[in-house]
Amino acid sequence: MKRFLAVYFGTDASMNAWKALDEAERQKREAAGMQAWTRWLETHKDAIVEVGSPLGKTLRTSKSGVEKFKNELCAFTVVQAESHEQAAKLFEGHPHFTQFPGESIQIMECLPIP
Repeated sequence: MKRFLAVYFGTDASMNAWKALDEAERQKREAAGMQAWTRWLETHKDAIVEVGSPLGKTLRTSKSGVEKFKNELCAFTVVQAESHEQAAKLFEGHPHFTQFPGESIQIMECLPIP
Protein backbone atom coordinates (compact mmCIF):
# COMPACT_ATOMS: atom_id res chain seq x y z
CA MET A 1 0.00 0.00 0.00
CA LYS A 2 1.15 3.50 -0.79
CA ARG A 3 0.55 6.49 1.46
CA PHE A 4 -1.03 9.73 0.30
CA LEU A 5 -1.30 13.17 1.83
CA ALA A 6 -4.66 14.85 1.28
CA VAL A 7 -4.60 18.62 1.74
CA TYR A 8 -7.87 20.49 2.10
CA PHE A 9 -8.21 23.96 0.53
CA GLY A 10 -10.63 26.83 1.02
CA THR A 11 -10.71 30.41 -0.23
CA ASP A 12 -11.50 33.69 1.50
CA ALA A 13 -14.61 33.94 -0.68
CA SER A 14 -15.99 30.60 0.49
CA MET A 15 -15.22 31.39 4.14
CA ASN A 16 -16.81 34.84 3.85
CA ALA A 17 -19.99 33.26 2.46
CA TRP A 18 -19.98 30.82 5.42
CA LYS A 19 -19.50 33.66 7.91
CA ALA A 20 -22.33 35.61 6.26
CA LEU A 21 -24.85 32.90 7.21
CA ASP A 22 -26.93 33.68 10.26
CA GLU A 23 -25.79 31.87 13.42
CA ALA A 24 -28.65 29.34 13.47
CA GLU A 25 -28.08 28.33 9.83
CA ARG A 26 -24.33 28.05 10.31
CA GLN A 27 -24.78 25.85 13.41
CA LYS A 28 -27.28 23.65 11.55
CA ARG A 29 -24.88 23.20 8.63
CA GLU A 30 -21.96 22.63 10.96
CA ALA A 31 -23.83 19.86 12.82
CA ALA A 32 -24.83 18.20 9.53
CA GLY A 33 -21.25 18.55 8.29
CA MET A 34 -19.81 16.89 11.39
CA GLN A 35 -22.25 13.99 11.02
CA ALA A 36 -21.22 13.62 7.38
CA TRP A 37 -17.53 13.82 8.36
CA THR A 38 -18.03 11.06 10.98
CA ARG A 39 -19.75 8.87 8.37
CA TRP A 40 -16.90 9.52 5.91
CA LEU A 41 -14.34 8.50 8.56
CA GLU A 42 -16.25 5.32 9.38
CA THR A 43 -16.70 4.41 5.70
CA HIS A 44 -12.97 4.85 4.97
CA LYS A 45 -11.49 3.76 8.32
CA ASP A 46 -9.41 0.98 6.72
CA ALA A 47 -7.69 3.51 4.42
CA ILE A 48 -7.05 6.22 7.00
CA VAL A 49 -3.49 6.28 8.34
CA GLU A 50 -3.94 9.59 10.19
CA VAL A 51 -7.21 11.49 10.52
CA GLY A 52 -5.22 14.73 10.55
CA SER A 53 -6.62 18.01 11.76
CA PRO A 54 -7.58 21.54 10.79
CA LEU A 55 -4.62 23.84 10.19
CA GLY A 56 -4.01 27.17 11.91
CA LYS A 57 -2.35 30.37 10.75
CA THR A 58 0.87 30.09 8.78
CA LEU A 59 4.36 31.39 9.38
CA ARG A 60 6.89 30.99 6.57
CA THR A 61 10.60 30.57 7.21
CA SER A 62 13.06 31.34 4.43
CA LYS A 63 16.57 32.73 4.13
CA SER A 64 14.97 36.11 4.79
CA GLY A 65 13.74 34.90 8.19
CA VAL A 66 10.27 34.24 9.60
CA GLU A 67 7.22 36.09 8.33
CA LYS A 68 3.44 35.84 8.41
CA PHE A 69 2.10 34.13 5.31
CA LYS A 70 -1.41 33.51 3.97
CA ASN A 71 -2.43 30.45 2.00
CA GLU A 72 -5.60 28.46 1.34
CA LEU A 73 -4.62 25.35 3.31
CA CYS A 74 -7.38 24.24 5.71
CA ALA A 75 -6.61 20.72 6.96
CA PHE A 76 -4.90 17.44 6.15
CA THR A 77 -5.46 13.68 6.25
CA VAL A 78 -3.12 10.77 5.44
CA VAL A 79 -4.60 7.73 3.69
CA GLN A 80 -3.31 4.53 2.15
CA ALA A 81 -4.38 3.01 -1.15
CA GLU A 82 -3.06 0.81 -3.95
CA SER A 83 -2.90 3.73 -6.40
CA HIS A 84 -3.08 7.49 -6.64
CA GLU A 85 -6.45 7.23 -8.40
CA GLN A 86 -7.88 5.01 -5.65
CA ALA A 87 -6.68 7.48 -3.03
CA ALA A 88 -8.29 10.39 -4.88
CA LYS A 89 -11.59 8.53 -5.22
CA LEU A 90 -11.79 8.22 -1.41
CA PHE A 91 -12.48 11.97 -1.33
CA GLU A 92 -15.24 12.13 -3.95
CA GLY A 93 -18.30 13.76 -2.38
CA HIS A 94 -16.32 14.62 0.77
CA PRO A 95 -18.05 16.82 3.40
CA HIS A 96 -15.21 19.38 3.09
CA PHE A 97 -16.89 20.74 -0.04
CA THR A 98 -20.38 19.22 0.10
CA GLN A 99 -21.28 20.39 3.63
CA PHE A 100 -18.59 22.88 4.59
CA PRO A 101 -17.30 25.87 2.61
CA GLY A 102 -14.17 24.09 1.39
CA GLU A 103 -13.15 24.34 -2.24
CA SER A 104 -11.13 21.21 -2.99
CA ILE A 105 -8.85 18.47 -1.70
CA GLN A 106 -5.50 17.77 -3.33
CA ILE A 107 -4.07 14.27 -2.96
CA MET A 108 -0.39 13.50 -3.45
CA GLU A 109 1.70 10.39 -2.90
CA CYS A 110 4.14 10.40 0.03
CA LEU A 111 7.31 9.23 -1.67
CA PRO A 112 10.11 7.37 0.10
CA ILE A 113 13.15 9.36 1.15
CA PRO A 114 16.02 8.40 -1.20
